[in-house]
Amino acid sequence: MKKNYMKTLALTGLAILAMGALAGCGSKTAETKASDSTTAASSESGTSSAEATTAAGAAAADLKGSISMVGSTSMEKFATALSEVFMEANPGVTVQAEFVGSGAGIEAVGNGSADIGNSSRNLKDEEKAKGIVENIVAIDGIAIVTDPSNKVDNLTKDQLINIYNGTTTSWKDLGGADQPIVVIGRESGSGTRSAFEELLKLEDACKYSNELDSTGAVMAKVASTPGSIGYVSLDVLDDTVKTMNLEGTEPTPENIKAGSYFLSRPFVMATKGEISEQNDLVKALFDYIYSDEGKELVKSVGLIPAN
Repeated sequence: MKKNYMKTLALTGLAILAMGALAGCGSKTAETKASDSTTAASSESGTSSAEATTAAGAAAADLKGSISMVGSTSMEKFATALSEVFMEANPGVTVQAEFVGSGAGIEAVGNGSADIGNSSRNLKDEEKAKGIVENIVAIDGIAIVTDPSNKVDNLTKDQLINIYNGTTTSWKDLGGADQPIVVIGRESGSGTRSAFEELLKLEDACKYSNELDSTGAVMAKVASTPGSIGYVSLDVLDDTVKTMNLEGTEPTPENIKAGSYFLSRPFVMATKGEISEQNDLVKALFDYIYSDEGKELVKSVGLIPAN
């Protein structure tokens, strides 16, 4: 029902196509390598190598070293695309990213083991009290997905709440088949789970049948389990699942920006201290993210620019 809203960005070229599947179970580490194919793709689209370098916001000769990012599995697509483009423009820079969940990312940046902590939720007051700064880089929608055979097309906010708190247990009560609802969610510590439960005021109240440790695992489980329902990042939607409307509204970037779709959350790249206090590499990366070219990259992976 709902098609993936990714737009193709000429600058990233084959870099985005080269990204792997979403993070699997457990910890996943990826050291993203710049590809020669990006230069070729830029030439085909009419963009010169010099223009591509300028678009990444820094002079390649001036930047050398590495940037480490740890955190949200939901941010893998964006983080990987960002790394590819930034390293293509800056061959002296290596960007390493580990996708282990928002909580782990915030902890890593707090204890100094990572430059950036990727989080798919807002920071908590106690995290900010430790000097961790919330840098919102994009806005993401949380989509509600079911198995493809489900006949229900729309849920109200109250119906969604009642499914996840265990009050409603059969699709028959929602106009669907006489079939048990299999409630799928993310593991404790997931930014997607935290944002979902906070938006619906369901903290510690959800009755999950399965708690899975990655966005990809939720998609696979819902796609293969009759009667299932789950929540995932907007940018991973595909035809393997059915996407539900909420209050009659589709989960699209346009509807999220208009405020008519109620499940949305920030993508945060947290730092220990303000961006201005970071090393030159990290500052250059944020300069690119907040540039016009960076905003186009955000849109190309199905997200909404933060500014």
